[in-house]
Order: sequence, then structure tokens, then C-alpha cells
Amino acid sequence: MKLFSYSPVDKASSFRTKTLDPSPPSTVINRARKREMGKEMESPKEQSSYTVEQLVAVNPFNPEILPDLENYVNEQVTSQTYSLDANLCLLRLYQFEPERMNTHIVARILLKALMAMPAPDFSLCLFLIPERVQMEEQFKTLIVLSHYLETGRFQQFWDEAAKNRHILEAVPGFEQAIQAYASHLLSLSYQKVPRSVLAEAVNMDGASLDKFIEHQVANSGWIVAKEDGSIVLPQNEFNHPELKKNTGENVSLEHIARIFPILG
Repeated sequence: MKLFSYSPVDKASSFRTKTLDPSPPSTVINRARKREMGKEMESPKEQSSYTVEQLVAVNPFNPEILPDLENYVNEQVTSQTYSLDANLCLLRLYQFEPERMNTHIVARILLKALMAMPAPDFSLCLFLIPERVQMEEQFKTLIVLSHYLETGRFQQFWDEAAKNRHILEAVPGFEQAIQAYASHLLSLSYQKVPRSVLAEAVNMDGASLDKFIEHQVANSGWIVAKEDGSIVLPQNEFNHPELKKNTGENVSLEHIARIFPILG
């Protein structure tokens, strides 16, 4: 597998973007002189190989890894993978190097974070983005979309998404990720969901909705009710509260008896 390469640099050039090999940036050869606590750790001739994740762990505040992290965001988009740690590291570096911020990359990071819902990744990323950047139109749109998703307002989400397809289509798999999130949210709220509610949540109808349901029946344990075509969802502790474990019931009388003398 090809690796990225860096040439040794002096202090004057350490903040300039390097020309990178077009190979995928999942692996990187860092030929820059490593520094720790301001002291040189190895000579320019010494070289060490790192993955992007290792670069983030070893030297997260080094601006020289910024181009690699930007390339890694693009790789996540094309390969439909995801690394929250790498993306947060890049946003932190942008805070120290605001003149080097690439808003195109930032938008992609936020889209990938939305795709990770119900994880709170979007809020974590947004916290590291300056308010002046958040006020740009594309970011205001993404913030509105995140609000609709967090509150389960799927009809409003899909209506707003339709007006901004040029933003959302930049990341393959976005629509499918949101449909998966919608299905997850419904499974927490319903024991039996009407077909019309499901259609609104996943923005599908007709044959495409039938295919989606068939996939969920085969892979997620959904059942289609014969009488009305509604969807019976698998039981869990949220849509069937009686399944939730009550930890209080697991405390033995013997343990409770030991507490009373201490309280007395």
C-alpha cells in the first residue's frame, strides 16, 4: 500500500500546506521532525510510519498534520467510513489556524456527524466551529436539519432537505443513514407503527417503501400485520417498558438490613 510522504521542513515552512501524494491518506509517513515539549526528538533523517489515527493520538496539535486530516475527511466521504476523533482533531486545529479553515471540509464533517445520529457527534463538532462560520447559509441549514432530527420532526426535515439537495448530496449515503436513524427512533416509540407514519419518517412510498420494509423484515425482525399493513416492531425496553430491568428489585433484603444500622 502506498504511503504519504513528508519532506523534512524548517520552522519557516512548518505552517505551509504540503503537496501530498494522491494515495489514500489512511496511512502516512511523517518525515517532519517530531518535537515534544519544544525539544527535537529525532534527526531529519529518521522517519516513522503512522496511520492518521496514530498521528491524531501522538501529535494532535501539530499543524503539519492538517492536510492529512483534510484528505482523510474526503476519504471518509468516498469510502463511507467515519472517524469522529480525527474530525474533532481537525476542527481543533482550525481553531489555532483560522486562516487555513476549509469550510467545504467543515460542511462534510458536519454531514458525517448528522449521519451518526443518535450519537451527539453533531453538537460536539459544532462546539468547535466559530460562530461567524456557523452564520454562513450552509451551516445554518445544517443546524436547522439537526434540530428537526433531534426532535423527530421528519416531515419538516425532508422538506428542508429537498430544498438543499446540493449540500446533502455531497456525502454519499446521507439519505440512507437518516432513514436508519428514523427507523431506530420509531422502534423506541412504537410497538406497532402505521404504514403512513413510517412513510413520512423515511420519506418513501410505493415500491421503494415496500422494498425498504422487506429489507427490515429480513434483517431487523419487523413483522407486517396482515389486517392493516402496519409494522409490528421488535420489543425493547422503550416500547415495552415492562421489559426494562428494575435494579431495585435485584437488591436483596440482606443488603437492605445491613444499611439500617449504618443509618441509625
